[in-house]
Amino acid sequence: MNPGLTVRTITESDVPDWCRALHVGFLRRPTVSKEEVETRLGGIDLARTQGAFDAGSVSVNGVNGAGGVNSADGADGRCVATFRSFAQQLTVVGGAAVPADAVSNVTVSPTHRRRGLLTRMMDTDLRLAKERGDAVATLVSAEYPIYGRYGFGPATWITEWEVDVARAGLDGRYTGPADGGRVDFATPETVRGLGPAFHERFRATRPGAVSRSERWWRMETGDLSNGAADEPWKEPFFAVYRGPDGTVDGLLSYEVNERWDGKLPDNTLVVRHLLATSPAAERALWHFVLSVDWISTVRSGHRAPDDVLPLLLGDPRAARVTTHADYLWLRPLDVPRLLQARTYAASAALVLDVRDPAGLAPGRYLLDATPTGATCAPTTRSPDLTLDVAELGALYLGDESVQRLVALGRVQEEQAGAAATAEALLRTGRRPWCP
Repeated sequence: MNPGLTVRTITESDVPDWCRALHVGFLRRPTVSKEEVETRLGGIDLARTQGAFDAGSVSVNGVNGAGGVNSADGADGRCVATFRSFAQQLTVVGGAAVPADAVSNVTVSPTHRRRGLLTRMMDTDLRLAKERGDAVATLVSAEYPIYGRYGFGPATWITEWEVDVARAGLDGRYTGPADGGRVDFATPETVRGLGPAFHERFRATRPGAVSRSERWWRMETGDLSNGAADEPWKEPFFAVYRGPDGTVDGLLSYEVNERWDGKLPDNTLVVRHLLATSPAAERALWHFVLSVDWISTVRSGHRAPDDVLPLLLGDPRAARVTTHADYLWLRPLDVPRLLQARTYAASAALVLDVRDPAGLAPGRYLLDATPTGATCAPTTRSPDLTLDVAELGALYLGDESVQRLVALGRVQEEQAGAAATAEALLRTGRRPWCP
């Protein structure tokens, strides 16, 4: 390790330089505005925000001509890597929530790659999360190969479809839900008021869903800017579905990319969020989206791979997959707590030998599972399955197949039939999804 490199939690005076390093890592313009610094300060926990500083790297002091700020070098030099985490609740199979350490804003500047900076920051954060009592760490990975070595496994996946509306085969005379419910446009203020309670109801129904803070709702409805010049606020369209009894069972936001070919509309509707707590609400919102006038293409946004959308169409071939990729990654920190928190599709006992090179969650555990709950505790019994902690993360929400990982050599079946038993216990009827 270069002796001139220091990894530490940041202070308020470090934030402008930290933001600049964040921009560099994510290939954004390195200009940092005063508004962005103020917004960032209102949304991060400095005690959970780390930076790497190079005493030999010099930045420019002062205010630039575009109204941005370039922070002065501190005693440790210029910021060359960023990392932060925040508190989160993760919904698991069965609807319970577990405390999670959400990892975000991870960058290393191109000038400082391969020097162990991410490893140092990740190790510090995960050990503190373990001490706090977080059951798991979460992240959305920009690059697939990075995080497996830190014990993370891909636990949810997303698919995005592009729908050719003219070929969708839906009833062109559609005027609204036939179930007594209704879809109405909503203002940002209305969404800020009803959204949080609705989302809590939704979150309890979907393994993989995570909590949303008041700040999240303010930013998604334009009440709070992120201050970034590259990401100006553009107000979307908001709509809600209310069931026959008036309860809000669905929430939608979308934007339109307008394009006309002469006098012919060729507009694309892009779904930002579409959440529903009932099948009727989900169908109604999709039908609404696909019936908006002048729209030739609908982009679904990131959906669960088994979303109802394609089969909702008269011609499912009108929906073309444009993205299919891993999304939420999990890193178990407390194996007994995690395995006891979720429910299972069958009743059985299973001994798991969990390997964890970082030493955060290794051990041999006896899982005694039932459809209504489970117990899990350390044991000295012979293992049924041996697996790394990252594979447990991939399996935990029920999306990955134990038998597939055995076939890949990533899980070892120590007792005949153990993989099939684990498959029956862990898998879920619908795939987990983190919207």
